[in-house]
Amino acid sequence: MSKKIAGPEIERMVQLLARLPGLGPRSARKAALALIKRRTELLMPLADALGEAVRKIVVCPDCGNVDTLSPCSLCQDPRRDRSMIVVVEEVGDLWALERAGVVNASYHVLGGHLSPLDGIGPDRLNIARLIERAAAPDVKEVLLALNATVEGQSTAHYVAEQLAACGVAVSRLAQGVPIGGELDYLDEGTLAAAFKSRRRL
Repeated sequence: MSKKIAGPEIERMVQLLARLPGLGPRSARKAALALIKRRTELLMPLADALGEAVRKIVVCPDCGNVDTLSPCSLCQDPRRDRSMIVVVEEVGDLWALERAGVVNASYHVLGGHLSPLDGIGPDRLNIARLIERAAAPDVKEVLLALNATVEGQSTAHYVAEQLAACGVAVSRLAQGVPIGGELDYLDEGTLAAAFKSRRRL
């Protein structure tokens, strides 16, 4: 039985930090101690920022992005190409594409992927709203930018089937050899995807 080495407030902070992705109990303790050590310059501003985030952050009713505006700032941006909707699994994927600066289209966040073993069916994902949006007359293409996992690909196939009646072109991200990748270091699945996605020069 482990002994309590700090007050309940600190223990609770450590337990909550440990629930974040990538942080286990040891990393959570280190993070908590760093926050406590820099209480004035880090812990208090972080607590204020978290409180404000709780009050102001909303999920966009159109695309599923998170923002302090509703609809979100991306949906309100008049410079976005409304003829294409880029579908991603999570908000983090949307942020990654935005950081890369390669997309100037509308987005749609599904909120995960299909996983029958975990009880995640189509009704748990933001698919119905995507079908509504894809049926709009100005939408010409839906790009499925889902993860190259078994679940991501099965979700992509399901969504593509649902979009068939909308009359839009459905595409997906190319898969295969990454830039700078050496064939000897790639796994068989990546090489097979690269071979299937080959194109003429």
